[in-house]
Amino acid sequence: MAQIPDSLNRFQLRSGRLAQLSTQQRLMLGGIVTLAAGGLAVLAIAAFATWFFMCPCERTPGAYLHGEQAEEAVADWGFANDVPLCQIETRSGILPHAINLNCAADQQGQLFLSCSQCEGKRWSTAALENPAARIRLNGVVYPITLRRLGSASELDHAWRVRAEKLAGLNGSTLDQVPPRPDHWWSFEVTSRS
Repeated sequence: MAQIPDSLNRFQLRSGRLAQLSTQQRLMLGGIVTLAAGGLAVLAIAAFATWFFMCPCERTPGAYLHGEQAEEAVADWGFANDVPLCQIETRSGILPHAINLNCAADQQGQLFLSCSQCEGKRWSTAALENPAARIRLNGVVYPITLRRLGSASELDHAWRVRAEKLAGLNGSTLDQVPPRPDHWWSFEVTSRS
């Protein structure tokens, strides 16, 4: 007769029912438990792979941005104003980190990323440590370099550009730009080839 593991022996003492099972029933029960554990492991791996390869999704961050790889550097980012959000991938530690983020290009084609209460967020901290990043627009992934804007005039310009883009996406006009909050960060995007 097969030896019952100690964990089952403890269970047997508690319930008394396991002792009434035949060897065949115990083997069947062990097989069911093994299959259930294997099924849960497969589901966990599938969920991780979906997150890693498919997100960022809405407010859920992702890891690696997939898509067609841009071959040439971008001089005019104006086309970014046609999408509601950009997807940005930064690197810090072992895994990349990707999120959906506000982005807007000015009349000269310069692209800016913006973030409310950005200090301490994983992506912005990573961008400060390693400015090499990637951005996905309309399924195409572009290598970029990020530079945090520091002067009030740069930040005000990026804030206005963002407000103009959002007004355009909403089908409205921009009569007046509200004041920029102090906790608002912006990054300038430069294309890399």
